[in-house]
Amino acid sequence: MENCSIDYALNVINGKWKLLIIWTMSQNGVIRFSELQRKINGISSLMLSKNLKELEKDSLVIRHQYNEIPPRVEYELSELSEKLIVALQVLGEWGNEVYNYKHQAT
Repeated sequence: MENCSIDYALNVINGKWKLLIIWTMSQNGVIRFSELQRKINGISSLMLSKNLKELEKDSLVIRHQYNEIPPRVEYELSELSEKLIVALQVLGEWGNEVYNYKHQAT
């Protein structure tokens, strides 16, 4: 069962952009599409839109659409994503250790 849970979790956050989107949103709070795209270097509008839709479908992102002119859409992390941030922080610390280790040895 444990392997099944890990496999499922990795499938939900699979891809080049999803973790970066979640991490960027965690650092910025509620955010509009264009601002999010500016903060993620190299992501196209199409990729950001596709990934946000998938994250919303998987209940990791909440989309708020306001019926205004011009239309306004904002995104925020769900409670499920907030729990993922703890794991990302640990992963970041580990990445920092690996980076420092590799650069000390050379």
